[in-house]
Amino acid sequence: MAAYGAEQRVRLPALCAGWMTQTFVHWAYPVRAVRALVPEPLEVQEYEGSAWVGFTPFVMADVRPPGVPSALPGLPSFAETNLRTYVRHPNGRDGLWFFSLEVACPLMLGARAIGAPYHPGLLEVTRSGDTVRYSGRRRPGRASYRLVVRPGAPIERPTERDVWLTSRWRAYTRRLGMLWETPVEHEPWPLAGAAIEDLEETLTTEAGLPAPTGEPLVHFSDGVRHVRMGVSVPCARTP
Repeated sequence: MAAYGAEQRVRLPALCAGWMTQTFVHWAYPVRAVRALVPEPLEVQEYEGSAWVGFTPFVMADVRPPGVPSALPGLPSFAETNLRTYVRHPNGRDGLWFFSLEVACPLMLGARAIGAPYHPGLLEVTRSGDTVRYSGRRRPGRASYRLVVRPGAPIERPTERDVWLTSRWRAYTRRLGMLWETPVEHEPWPLAGAAIEDLEETLTTEAGLPAPTGEPLVHFSDGVRHVRMGVSVPCARTP
C-alpha cells in the first residue's frame, strides 16, 4: 500500500519543481500484458487482480536546482506526459516503471543517462472555461495523444485505490544492465474527480501494450508545488 504522504525525505535533491494541472487516466490490464514489458527483478503490482497503466499529462513548473527559490522569475515550465505502471523491487520498495516520457524541454533528455525513456515532442496544456486540454506528438515518431477533461468536485476522503494509483515515491529505470532508483518527495496530491470529454492516444500501443479496453478511472489535481527529486542510484542488476 502506497502512503498518502511521502515515504522518505529527500534531503539532497538533484532537482526541484512543481507538478501542476495533472490528470491521471488509469486502465486495468491483464498482468501478463504488462509483465512482458517490465524487467526482472521488478514485480508488477496488482490491485483487485489487475495491473494498472497510468497516462498522466501535466505541467512541470518552476524547474530549478536545489537552493534556488521557486519565486525566482524566469524559471522554466513545460508540458510533460508519462505512461507508467506500478512495480515492487525485491526489497519491498514500490514505485513506478515508465513505458515512455514525453517532454517539451530538451534539457530533460539528460535523464536518459539512467534509462529514463524520455522522448522530445510538441506538447501543450491549456485551460479554457471549466475544461483542461492536453495534446502532444512525439518528434520523431508516430506516438501522439489528445485529451480533454472536465475537473469535478474535490475528493475529501480518497479511497485506498485513489491513493494506490497516485501516491508513489520512487521511480525505477534500467541502464547498462542495472536498475536505478530515483526517490521523490512532495506534499499529498489534492485530488478531484474528473470526466473525459475527448481522448485519443497511441502511446499505449507504441509502448507495446494492447489498446486499452473499458472505461478508465480519472482523477484531476491542480498540482503539488514542492517536488524534490533525489539523486538516482543503482539498486539491482537486471538479466
